[in-house]
Amino acid sequence: MDASTASDSTRAKHTTTTERLERELVITRTIDAPARIVFDAWTKPELLERWWVPKSIGMTFVSCEADVRTGGTYKFVFAHPSFPDPMAFFGRYLEVTPTSRLVWTNEEGGEGGSVTTATFEEKGGKTLIVVRDVYPSKQALDEAIASGSTGAYDEQFTQLDEMLGAS
Repeated sequence: MDASTASDSTRAKHTTTTERLERELVITRTIDAPARIVFDAWTKPELLERWWVPKSIGMTFVSCEADVRTGGTYKFVFAHPSFPDPMAFFGRYLEVTPTSRLVWTNEEGGEGGSVTTATFEEKGGKTLIVVRDVYPSKQALDEAIASGSTGAYDEQFTQLDEMLGAS
């Protein structure tokens, strides 16, 4: 998907998804809140639990652990009525620059997983978020797009807007 194929409703909500290069997906969204508040929402488990999981998919957090520091780890465990057992997503924080940048690994896939970089740039009290997911191969990116997992960003960002009272 590139910016020209994003749905009208996606554009109206100011989320843009583009595929760049061969293995990278880039998602942008402007949130009507200062960077420090947006960064907190991405790094504090009690806030992550309120917006991270798209409500439409029926998953719920079982636990949310995040040691948000360079070298720290995270583990998000989710339940869904159709899952026989809870499902865990986990990885390591490679870089943490308070209020401006997070880089983490996504290790649950087994093939090295993707690496995600999120940057937070404040302009006039609003925060531009740019998320870059770099996958280990073009096939891994294609599979993520086909599974619909990359499409969750728009709903997640809308939930973040709602949580911050910025919708």
